[in-house]
Amino acid sequence: MLRRTKIVATLGPASSDQKVLEQMIRAGVDVVRMNFSHGTAQDHMARADKVRAAAKAAGRTIGILADLQGPKIRVRKFENGKIELNKGDAFILDASLDGLGNQQRVGLDYKELPNDVEVGTVLLLNDGMLEFHVTGVNGTEVHCIVVRGGVLSNNKGINRKGGGLTAPALTDKDKEDIKTAALIKADYLAVSFPRSADDMKMARQLMLAAGGNSLLMAKIERAEAIPVLGEIIDACDAIMVARGDLSVEVGDAAVPGLQKKMIKMARAKNKLVITATQMMESMITNPIPTRAEVSDVANAVLDGTDAVMLSAETAVGDYPVETVEAMARICISAEEETEDSSADRRLDHNKFTRVDQSIAMSALYAASHFKVKAIVALTQSGSTALWMSRVNAGTPIFAMTPMEATLSKVTLFSGVHPIAFTSNSKDYSVTLRQAEDELARLGMVEEGDLIVMTVGESIGMTGHTNTMKIVRVGDYRKN
Repeated sequence: MLRRTKIVATLGPASSDQKVLEQMIRAGVDVVRMNFSHGTAQDHMARADKVRAAAKAAGRTIGILADLQGPKIRVRKFENGKIELNKGDAFILDASLDGLGNQQRVGLDYKELPNDVEVGTVLLLNDGMLEFHVTGVNGTEVHCIVVRGGVLSNNKGINRKGGGLTAPALTDKDKEDIKTAALIKADYLAVSFPRSADDMKMARQLMLAAGGNSLLMAKIERAEAIPVLGEIIDACDAIMVARGDLSVEVGDAAVPGLQKKMIKMARAKNKLVITATQMMESMITNPIPTRAEVSDVANAVLDGTDAVMLSAETAVGDYPVETVEAMARICISAEEETEDSSADRRLDHNKFTRVDQSIAMSALYAASHFKVKAIVALTQSGSTALWMSRVNAGTPIFAMTPMEATLSKVTLFSGVHPIAFTSNSKDYSVTLRQAEDELARLGMVEEGDLIVMTVGESIGMTGHTNTMKIVRVGDYRKN
């Protein structure tokens, strides 16, 4: 069975070995996430080369997601690496402290924190494990009382409950890293902590200025992003439901509902969506997932996410290959429960403004009424395949294109499978037959199968898809 939901895996020490990476790709990884919080530009270039070499060895097309670090809203380091705080302890977050922290105070990477808080502000540290209430601000010092204690170690993150920190989404480091992402031809660029559509528009301008064409992804992890979610989605190509920081800022109980809302909204706007954070967390140290993790991944699939993402599980975990295998198995099982065509319902409510979009929807409509083996989109930009992927028609979609950039971008599209294909004919009917033969050669279809194909009469022109045909494989040879 061709899996519809895509798997994104984070590259790290556990997956840096060429053989392990190749095994992960064979196990089902579709997109590799490169975390720009770690490494130099040269490191990123070397990793991108390694990913593409592993993909070639595995005989698959793999996308690359460059994930920007974003603002460092963190404490600095301690004399002994960590301290333990108890409920009722007084503690100072000191923006002017350059030295190492101690039991009474610690420095800050984020120097604007004293300007962003007031008496009564609730600060959550280390992914919400510790809770501080601000009792006063004295110059560069934020005086706090510990409400929920625990161990606080070097470089742990700080969130303000309910949002409100003014740190810009794009730091100077991010702006340089965008140039690197363009240089390595990353397929997707993820922007951390965007607060508005303007953050995404700026990232796009910087990417274009650097000569790149990455699709833009907004990581939804700030409370401020929720009220303007529609505007942010309109300004980007994809979103990530980044449940870690988002959970800390809005409260863990709110996240499941927000996840469903974000997935539904993104798909309605013809945008992609990744569900991320702690999906298979226990497999960092265990060879099998917990039942709760299985349900979490399955529910994201049932919600209609394009992709599910692994972070520490494949970056530093003990079982990177086994984790991918387990996630792929869960996705396939969940998809078997969602094979009810919703094409008719979607078509009833859609208004089409482009010819190629109406052709895409027509192909889905036809596929939902016939026993179709495959939908084939001969495409230059991948737009036709994207529109098709917004509806679960229960039929695999093959994006056949000569464009290398398009092949790697569609790796994130739900239900879409990239196939490199070049036609030597300007006659679209000949091109369709050649595509049919290629699918048969690859074992994707057999003689007698019914397939739906879309193509532009002007072969090789972007945005010119204007033809849909229902074809029985092998019939042209009989005529």
